Amino acid sequence: MATIKEIAALAGVSRGTVDRVLNDRGAVNPETAEKIRKIAKELDYKPNRAGLVLAAQKKRLKLGVILFSTGNPFFQDVLAGIDEKAEELANYNCTVITKQISFGVEAQLQTIDELLAEEVNGIAMTPYNDARIRNRINALYEQGIPVVTLNTDIENSRRLAYVGSNYTRSGATAAGLLQLMTSGTVNIGIVTGSSNILCHTERIAGFMKTLVPYRDRIHVIDTVEIHDDEVESYEKTTALLSEHPEINALFFAAGGVYGGCRSVEALERKGSVRIIAFDLVPTTRQMLENGTIAAIICQQPKIQGSKPLSLLFAYLTTGETPEKEYNYTAVDIRIKENL
Repeated sequence: MATIKEIAALAGVSRGTVDRVLNDRGAVNPETAEKIRKIAKELDYKPNRAGLVLAAQKKRLKLGVILFSTGNPFFQDVLAGIDEKAEELANYNCTVITKQISFGVEAQLQTIDELLAEEVNGIAMTPYNDARIRNRINALYEQGIPVVTLNTDIENSRRLAYVGSNYTRSGATAAGLLQLMTSGTVNIGIVTGSSNILCHTERIAGFMKTLVPYRDRIHVIDTVEIHDDEVESYEKTTALLSEHPEINALFFAAGGVYGGCRSVEALERKGSVRIIAFDLVPTTRQMLENGTIAAIICQQPKIQGSKPLSLLFAYLTTGETPEKEYNYTAVDIRIKENL
C-alpha cells in the first residue's frame, strides 16, 4: 500500500505538502497539487481510515436530520435508529441534531437554514418533492455539505445516497396481497399522504401497475390525501366510504392508518372492507390483531434512521462515497398469524 512518504519522495515535496493536498488543507501551488494527486492515483493511494476518524474527533462534526412528521408514529422507530447511531457517533465527538417538521416546502427550507446556522457538516432528510428543495440540495452539494435522503427520495438532485424502501416494489406488494386476499369484484379506495411526497406517489404507481392484469375484477374508485394526519384520515375516510358505499377495500399508502381504521369501525364496515397498510406501529398492530387490517408491509425504520448517519460520517471522515446510491430496506409482510 502506498504511503504519504512514498508520494512525497516521488513528487519531490515534503510529507506535509502531500498531507495538505490529499486532505484539502492549506494553500499549495496548483501545479504541485495536481502532480501529487496524479501520483496518488497511479499508486492507488488509500487514506488511513483510523487516522482520518481520529482527525474527525478533533473536527467535532455535526450532522443534521430533518424528518416528517410530528404526527406519524412510524417516525418514532426511525428516531430510535437515529438515537442509537447518535450515541455511537458521540464517541467520535460527532453531534446529531434532529428536527421534525410538518409537510411543506417553506418549513423544510427554514429548517435547512436553521441547521446551517448551527454549522452542520452534513444533512440526512426526508425531502419534500419540489424543485426548490432539489435546488437547495444541489446548492448544499456545491457548499461541500453532503445530503443523504431517507424514507423518501427526490428526483434529479445531487444528494449523496438514498436509504429507504423501494416504494414501487412495496406498492406492487400491496397490490399482490390484495389480489390474493380477495375474490369477486373489488372496489378500492386509496388513502395517501401527499402527492408531493415521492414515496407516496411511487407506492401508488407500483400498486396501480400491478393491478392492470386484474382490472376485470379490481377497480380503483377514488383517492384522498390526508397528510399523515389521523383526524383528517378519519374524516376523509368516512366521507370516501359514505360517498362510495361500493368500496370494499382500502389501500393506505402512507400514515394516518389508525384514523382511517377507526372510521371503518365507526361505520360498522369492519370485515366487509379489506385493508392493506404500511408500518407495524402500536396502533396498526392493534388493528391487525383485532382483524380490521388484513396485512401490513414493514420497511425497517430503525435502519432508515441509522444508516444515513453512518454514510454521512464515513463520507466526511474518509471521503468514501457510499458503495450503493440506492440503499433499499427489506420488504417484510405481517399478518395476524405472524406477529
